Amino acid sequence: MSTSARGVGRPRVSSRETIAEAACELFLEQGYERTSIAGIAQRAGVSRSSFFNYFSSKSDVLWSGFDERLDRAVEALAQPGAGADPDRVEAVLSAILEGLEPDPLALAFGNTRAMGLEEELQRESALRQGRLAAALSEAARNAGVERIRADVLGAAYAVVVLSSLRVWAEGGAGHGSPLAQLQHALPRIADLHWG
Repeated sequence: MSTSARGVGRPRVSSRETIAEAACELFLEQGYERTSIAGIAQRAGVSRSSFFNYFSSKSDVLWSGFDERLDRAVEALAQPGAGADPDRVEAVLSAILEGLEPDPLALAFGNTRAMGLEEELQRESALRQGRLAAALSEAARNAGVERIRADVLGAAYAVVVLSSLRVWAEGGAGHGSPLAQLQHALPRIADLHWG
């Protein structure tokens, strides 16, 4: 088997993980606001256009894994009858956090100040919390829950999901899982009966 030197050009392997790792390193070194997409691409050894093959923005580096899970949850909640069974709703919410490994978002929550992400995480968390709350509220209304109660339920359950993720990430390695945090938090809103 012969080996040959690689020529100049695009790196053979440019993965989502390599780019995300480079971004997180730079966020820690120089802060989120001072980190450019060009800088991330350079650190990862890829072109700027390669960055955009994987991510749409710096924020997407942090949120893309969570957003994929959130998309699946919103789709599941939109299915007929999804809001009729509280256990089914909790299963959908659990699926958002189940098996979630430490990723750029967890690193960001755990190092918010060091990365200069206070405003970014607050804004982006609120967007996702709002999206999940709306999907939960609609599922509840479709199951016959009156509007105000449905909105309160949606908001409460959405807060519990995002808060569980944040608390887990802030706790650092070895402090359980985000799903365990969710399971610990859900009884705290149990008096807000779904039905």
